[in-house]
Amino acid sequence: MYQTKKFVAAQAKAIESAQDLAQLAIDNAKAITDIHFDVTKEAVASTQAKAAHILTLKNTKEAFEIFKLEEAQEVLAEVSTVQSKVNKVITKSSKEVVAMMESAMDDSQAELRQMVKEITGMAPVGSAPVVTVFDYMFDASLQSFDQAYTASKDAYENFEKTIESTMSSFQNHYVPTKKTV
Repeated sequence: MYQTKKFVAAQAKAIESAQDLAQLAIDNAKAITDIHFDVTKEAVASTQAKAAHILTLKNTKEAFEIFKLEEAQEVLAEVSTVQSKVNKVITKSSKEVVAMMESAMDDSQAELRQMVKEITGMAPVGSAPVVTVFDYMFDASLQSFDQAYTASKDAYENFEKTIESTMSSFQNHYVPTKKTV
């Protein structure tokens, strides 16, 4: 009966964690949508202003002067800024997810260790060698899991650093240059 209560509590906690992850995903999607909405709104206003200005021009040469290299660089810088904002949201989100997963894994490991301790505590007299082997195998399994998790976390962090480096390089390469007068 006691094990059933523990199992139900563990399932309730898993459902709560899933709900928290879903809420985090919704919040991040909203943040990214807000960023894109603001950028789109600014782009539409800018495009309308430029279109209105082009319609007032009488000389086609003046229209071509509007589209200069500097403006292209400014657009690239704006795109880079937007990507940076999105990247910050994603990075923050991934750190929160990792923290939630680590907490859930730590809790699960603690519950598993407690359950194994309770079960092995009820082992019949004379089964100490079997219990010792079981404990050793259980600890080895948990260590293997921890090592695999650490390796995957390191790989993800390296990937994240590569993305940040690439974005930084992109931003530094396409930052609009100011002409000296």
